[in-house]
Amino acid sequence: MKSLDSILEKTETELSCTSFVGDPKSLFEPIEYILSLGGKRIRPALALIGCNIYSDNIESAVKPALGLEVFHNFTLLHDDLMDGADMRRNKPTVHKRWSPNTAILSGDAMLIASYKLIGETDPAYLSEVLALFTETALAICGGQQYDMEFEQRMDVAEEEYLHMIELKTAVLLACALKMGALIGGAPAHEADLLYKYGIDLGLAFQIQDDLLDVYGDAETFGKNIGGDILCNKKTFLLINALKLAEGEKRNEVMSWLQREEYTPSDKIAFFTTLYEELGVKELAEKKIKYYFEKAKARLADLNVPAERLDVLTEVSDKLMKRKV
Repeated sequence: MKSLDSILEKTETELSCTSFVGDPKSLFEPIEYILSLGGKRIRPALALIGCNIYSDNIESAVKPALGLEVFHNFTLLHDDLMDGADMRRNKPTVHKRWSPNTAILSGDAMLIASYKLIGETDPAYLSEVLALFTETALAICGGQQYDMEFEQRMDVAEEEYLHMIELKTAVLLACALKMGALIGGAPAHEADLLYKYGIDLGLAFQIQDDLLDVYGDAETFGKNIGGDILCNKKTFLLINALKLAEGEKRNEVMSWLQREEYTPSDKIAFFTTLYEELGVKELAEKKIKYYFEKAKARLADLNVPAERLDVLTEVSDKLMKRKV
């Protein structure tokens, strides 16, 4: 079995050797830029880990794994543009450094590049892998659309939110694990179990992301704290605050959500205090624990030696220990 460090090193090395240069330079520079900013590389790592659970040779999963990372970063270009985000990993977002049109077009080029990389999958698995990836890509678009629509609504239910983040975030983690497992020769039902594991892990991860947006450190989080609050994004925290706030407190919440002019720091401070007063932070922490424990329980049904799951457990633990 490969160690987590060796898998991450492999991912970074292979990604650095994957060139995105050509004419016009202005199309490819933003791609090189966003990929050079780093990140957890969790999606390609999960693909290689999924493969390694069933095979000692992970080389056949490398190109598809890189395709997932390129695709993920493509979504960031478009998400940042739609959210009006200024920073990504402590650096200016592509639409800020270049232009909105560049973010759109360079993102489109990344989508095409991701399909090219995934197309290098072993022919024995290519059809199934392409079908899985295409289904995942469409689901992510659906999740992003829900996310944008929710910004205009004040009646978003927690169940709707969970469905949205499953589509927008969790399915790509699940896809990575299942894709790697299929390439490694996993039985279909075990590849499906790993997919479900990825869904539960992704739900926990995204709710934790909601917490980090409020209570995290901007330096380690890589984004400005309070961005979701300023955008009125319907996070787990805001949805539950709207549910729990009553009387004058609810009126005050609605007033902040409807204001077009305000001091950003004041709005962030109000909602940070609100979440603590209503116990919403604790609700989020409990929900994160619920999905993480649910994910771990699924591994017991895999017919593989326990030690072959050590790296998956390690990366999952690290993912859920980001400081809030």
